[in-house]
Amino acid sequence: MGKKSSVIFKASDYYSPKFWLMWFILGLLRLVSLLPYRAELFIGRLLGRLLFLLSGQRKNIVDINLANCFPEKNSRERDRIKIDCYQNIGISLVEMAMCWWWPAERLEAIVEIEGREHLDAVLTSGRGAILLTGHFASLEIGARLLALIMPVQVMYRTQRNELFDSYLFTQRSSYFVNTVSRKNTRQLIKGLKNKIPTWYAPDQDFRRERNVFAPFMGIATATITATSRLAQSSGAALLPFYPERKKDGSGYILHIEAPLQEFPSGNDFNDASAVNQSIEKFVRLYPESYIWIHKRFKTRPPGEAPFYR
Repeated sequence: MGKKSSVIFKASDYYSPKFWLMWFILGLLRLVSLLPYRAELFIGRLLGRLLFLLSGQRKNIVDINLANCFPEKNSRERDRIKIDCYQNIGISLVEMAMCWWWPAERLEAIVEIEGREHLDAVLTSGRGAILLTGHFASLEIGARLLALIMPVQVMYRTQRNELFDSYLFTQRSSYFVNTVSRKNTRQLIKGLKNKIPTWYAPDQDFRRERNVFAPFMGIATATITATSRLAQSSGAALLPFYPERKKDGSGYILHIEAPLQEFPSGNDFNDASAVNQSIEKFVRLYPESYIWIHKRFKTRPPGEAPFYR
């Protein structure tokens, strides 16, 4: 039997047959991690195409999201984004293997940073730094690459499969200073006050949390107000962060932008709008990199029809 979620990995806890498929997947990822980088990208794209063929109802979610977020694009353009999105999700699986098993020097050879001076200036001023990002396919590798250069703490959400959850938690804990449950706000604030840059992606539909409906991609979107409270409690600055996978297959650029001004403002709607606009900027620049399979717009304002049918 598996143990409780988010505990340090111990192989003997997961010998049950219900974990055999996950063991097989981990074994394949380990083998893929031994290949040259460009070969890994190729395999990732193939995995993405396989996911596309097997995803069923999820493709309808992607279609609805893209039709509403990019009404100015025609169906052929949106289909291209959809296919590229799945390929990027496939690559993200391979990138996870890179995070786990590539040595630091191999990772260092494929990353560059643009805008590090913004982060350095915030930390030098004595403030903590919240690295605001969205659920892009390159999210995991971006945080891992940043951790090569400086201490980083990340938020963690428990995964459904206990073996995967334990292995992911253990691996992240090996290269991040703190791997913090998203419900453990106190520990997160403590890290921020100790000036540990914090990887933070609030762009999901958390219906049970305090939300306001702020615009995102032209749609009134349920957006958590926890970002404002986190910045207020810690005194940290909020800096947009986007990890770009280079189109030529040569590596990654970590984009760090100047802190959002007058954040938090004391107005939840204005703050949520600023957060969404920051993420939207990169979504519009790199639409194929955003993970459109999420039901981002599931929670609707009172009286509004369901978004997904």
